[in-house]
Amino acid sequence: MEITRRRLLSALSAAGLLAAIPAGRADAAAAAEGRARLLANTVAVFAGTAASNARPETAAKLAAIERTARANLKAMDEAGEGELFAGLPLGTDDAHLNTTYRRLYETALATRAPGSGLHGDTAVQRRVIDGLVWLHERYYGDQSKGYYGNWFHWEIGISQSVSKTLALLADEVASYRPELVRTYVTSMDAYLRNGTDGDVNLDSRFHTGANLADITTNRILQGALLGEGGEARIRKALTDQLTVFLTIDPYRLRHGVTDGHYADGSFIQHASVAYTGSYGKGLLTRVVQTLKILDGTGFAHGGELVPTVYGWVKDGFAPLIFEGWMMEIVKGRAVARTDSGYADVAVVVEAAVDLSSLAAAADATALKSYVKHIRATSRTALDPARFVSPVSVARYADIVGDASVPPADLNPAERSVAFNAMDKTVHRRPGYAFALARSSDRISKYEYMNGENLMPWFQGDGAYYLYLSGQDQTQAYGVDYYTTVSPYGLAGVMAPVEQRRSVPELYGKAYYDNPGHPLHFTSSSESQNKYVYFPRGTNSHSGGAVLGAYGAAGMVQSSDAAHRDRALLPDDFVVYRNATATKSWFLLDDEIVVLAAGVGDAAGRAVTTTVDARTAGPDDRISLTGIRRDGRSWTGPGTADLRWLRYANTTQDTSVGYLFLDTPPVRVALDRVTRSRRVVRTANPDTPVTRSVLGVTVDGAAGARPARLAYALVPNATEELLRAHHRHGPLKVLANSPRMQAISHGGLGLTAANTFTRGRHETAGLRVDGPASVLVRRQGRHGGATTAVAVSDPTMGRDRITVLLLGRHLQKVTADPGVRVSRAPGGTRIDVDTHHAYGRSLTVTLRG
Repeated sequence: MEITRRRLLSALSAAGLLAAIPAGRADAAAAAEGRARLLANTVAVFAGTAASNARPETAAKLAAIERTARANLKAMDEAGEGELFAGLPLGTDDAHLNTTYRRLYETALATRAPGSGLHGDTAVQRRVIDGLVWLHERYYGDQSKGYYGNWFHWEIGISQSVSKTLALLADEVASYRPELVRTYVTSMDAYLRNGTDGDVNLDSRFHTGANLADITTNRILQGALLGEGGEARIRKALTDQLTVFLTIDPYRLRHGVTDGHYADGSFIQHASVAYTGSYGKGLLTRVVQTLKILDGTGFAHGGELVPTVYGWVKDGFAPLIFEGWMMEIVKGRAVARTDSGYADVAVVVEAAVDLSSLAAAADATALKSYVKHIRATSRTALDPARFVSPVSVARYADIVGDASVPPADLNPAERSVAFNAMDKTVHRRPGYAFALARSSDRISKYEYMNGENLMPWFQGDGAYYLYLSGQDQTQAYGVDYYTTVSPYGLAGVMAPVEQRRSVPELYGKAYYDNPGHPLHFTSSSESQNKYVYFPRGTNSHSGGAVLGAYGAAGMVQSSDAAHRDRALLPDDFVVYRNATATKSWFLLDDEIVVLAAGVGDAAGRAVTTTVDARTAGPDDRISLTGIRRDGRSWTGPGTADLRWLRYANTTQDTSVGYLFLDTPPVRVALDRVTRSRRVVRTANPDTPVTRSVLGVTVDGAAGARPARLAYALVPNATEELLRAHHRHGPLKVLANSPRMQAISHGGLGLTAANTFTRGRHETAGLRVDGPASVLVRRQGRHGGATTAVAVSDPTMGRDRITVLLLGRHLQKVTADPGVRVSRAPGGTRIDVDTHHAYGRSLTVTLRG
């Protein structure tokens, strides 16, 4: 097969990426034409075109643009001393300054949007320009007085609003205040303090991933505005931005950067935070916008980069979106915001809509089908008026109205995904999706910052989320889940019984402030990141394997880096010790099996294990039924030694079953809880939320010996199904200890094992050397029987894993590179080369 230029670039080599930028300098006329086209594209992207804005579908978007601008103008009329807009006093609050600049951009936007009542209003445009001048003279131009508060506002947020405002008003600025562009570009460069000489620094931890895309897009616009000579700035910004397209190789880091997309679909920002659903969608938006801005300018072959971005959507975003809802496990501190979930996915939909206009035919069709799939399955109607671009609104309407495009997910209906590079797992079946948040010494336990996500302590300790089909997920998860469910009682969590305090409660501000300490704790220091904002665990074992549509995951629970480094930290810095546990999750068709061993606490505290926590409307009709271990029927709430339990919300027509395979008595609570959304985020409105909260827990007494548990979640279970499972169920727990955890499922012919320690581990005809995650599935009979095996290294540090299948020797049919099969005494030996596999599952199919 011929290796085309497009295919070469999609492989994402660094050299290939640079080929996306044309070699050599354009002549003066071509460069000027390119800059003019770039600015025209920018106006079209944000303000729309005469054609797009004449469409009836964009009327709501245009009305929103005009309504916002008129409200801003009114606020300008009412501004007091030290304000450009009423209610935003300036001089000490960087967030107010950032918002002030954004409002100027919003006002300018209405004057360039065809169809707006303010379109072409020169007086309003000059008022915006005067506002820019006033702000620069008083609150921005003196860099010795600026750069207080959040670095993001000074290096990204303000520059973004200013650059777009100047691009929208380029002609009027040129005639009214021609010096303003150069004045602002000089200041914006000066505020790029984490850069080098007023430009990007690819070695800076601040200039990575989504942040880098934002900074470089700003600089592309600035280059176009500067006129002659701006081409060099554009080319340099593009060269820098292209690095975000590179797939992160953890063994060959460029500039030491771990932020970005990984081969398994993971996305990381802030060096160690799983962040597809927040910074990841920000990067997606910015990159797609940049591709549209560059279209036809001659500055880059943007079309060559589209296959890479399509891959992000297909393998990175689509598995994490369930019926139009972005899963909680990849949103960092954004889980505490009130506008997450369905609104997050609207951003992805707009990017997919625009990407479909740039993609090749097959990919374009797949993206359009995906857009229609989300529209058809989401429980909340997507509002295209919230899109950034009126052009995107029109394109969306075209896709929705195209009968030749069928709705289709980018995922198969049955899929298990191990995002091992960011310690997350997603398992999907028709009717439900299961999402698991793990952590390790590579990946943060949680993210807290800026007063957001105030009680995050256990969110990466095996917390899981079971999304049921047809349910409005705002009633099950989102901000109200964290508001009404105890942070110690999140589903899947094993927590010590204690009371922790949020960062503002501990230190009186949103961060720990101690710049004089050798670790130099300031609001944006590395020590703040490491110990306060997004601490990592201290365990190396977190990962799992995937075999077809089935999966296994394992994790050793640990305390965080602050507890480990207590002796290095200031005396007034508060650290918390975690409970101990070794955990496994086995992901099947009708069941998610959970094993835990060594559950306890070395400090002797009581430990609570939460089997599940579910929320519902306060007036929803809930029933709790079950069978005790002695065969008697049971109805809850209460505490009982149960074989199985069924939770049913008859109002929502949803249910979950719980099979207690080897579990002490469980406590089942159904409480009416009312709390303010402000308990999880200081900027949330003080709005009380009431939910009916289910808690299914196992209580371990203080000083008790380490316990073990084995149970299964059964989504959408009926009582008949649960009774059948008890009587002749296919599930069997083969091992459950801190050394090995394993199950078998007779109906699937599946054996799955996680091993955690060195040495030999053996169960059910399977022998494994050292820590590993292994799935074995036998199908067929006699001469047509096949055995498929998947192996993964959950420690990320092993060079080779050896598995022995006991019994008759089997012949290799197919195998991934790095998998070797040989005859061994007692069976078939499989050697798997896991060196630098970074948790990737390697598979082999055998016959015999």
